Amino acid sequence: MADPQSNARLRADAGAPTTGVIHVRTRLTADFTVISNALAQRRGSAVTIGVAAYIASLPDGSPVTITALCEHFSEGEILISRALRELESAGYLERRRERTPTGQVRTRTYFYAVPRGEGPEDPPEPPKPRRARTADRETPRRGTVPAPGSEKPASPAPAFADAAPEAVAPVLADAAPEAVAVLTSLRRVDPRLVLSAQEAARLAPAVAEWLVAGVGPREITELLTVRLPDRFRARPASVLAFRLRETPLPLPPRAPLPPDVERPVVLPFQTCDGCERAFRAEEPGHCRSCRDRLAGEGLRAAG
Repeated sequence: MADPQSNARLRADAGAPTTGVIHVRTRLTADFTVISNALAQRRGSAVTIGVAAYIASLPDGSPVTITALCEHFSEGEILISRALRELESAGYLERRRERTPTGQVRTRTYFYAVPRGEGPEDPPEPPKPRRARTADRETPRRGTVPAPGSEKPASPAPAFADAAPEAVAPVLADAAPEAVAVLTSLRRVDPRLVLSAQEAARLAPAVAEWLVAGVGPREITELLTVRLPDRFRARPASVLAFRLRETPLPLPPRAPLPPDVERPVVLPFQTCDGCERAFRAEEPGHCRSCRDRLAGEGLRAAG
């Protein structure tokens, strides 16, 4: 006799949800990253959470600049920079400008698993630069007055990305100051147009040529910043170099004639007495054709 079979519906598992997501979990032992639920479930932009998860998965020392992140993600520089600003304002990310022992200024990025101020983690102290033992760099003793002219002026803030003032000066030594001023002011119009000292030195001769041709700084700024694409496929310096190379220079203005040059005298119009044609002459009479015709008739009559 066959086994009895029941047509009753099987009872569903009481622990499984009827709607929503069902997790199929696998215990990972390598190649995984732990992030907090506060970050993974943060309300707002999904790009911000994705950038945070990617940075958290990278080993120490990996580049996390906007250019490096744009090479990994399909989003452009505007969305990536906005995500970094949101993480920085939320306390997950911190960017510091620190001076290395060699005197150069670099930007270091610290990423916090817990927002800054809520966890025990503190970033390591930056390395302190070595003090030179030369006589001109020694700290004066208390109570002594430095000699006149020995005070060193304060170094201005660097106008270029990731560059110290002492490193910028040799690079831009041969560049025209007016051209460099135009290039450094472009970031005020478009924050994406941040140039390094080497890039500014490379573009300065073309800008100087425009200035010599009579194009003002305001016109150059407008020509370089108008109708820029929403996303750069190359470095901003490459975009500016293309525009400087492809935009034709304006024609130089005509030089005025010197005042001592005598202009030719324009004779007035006269009406020919023979054929009534208009011709230029000082006095009324016959035109050239009538004069030639009369001269030929006189020769025939004389012959």
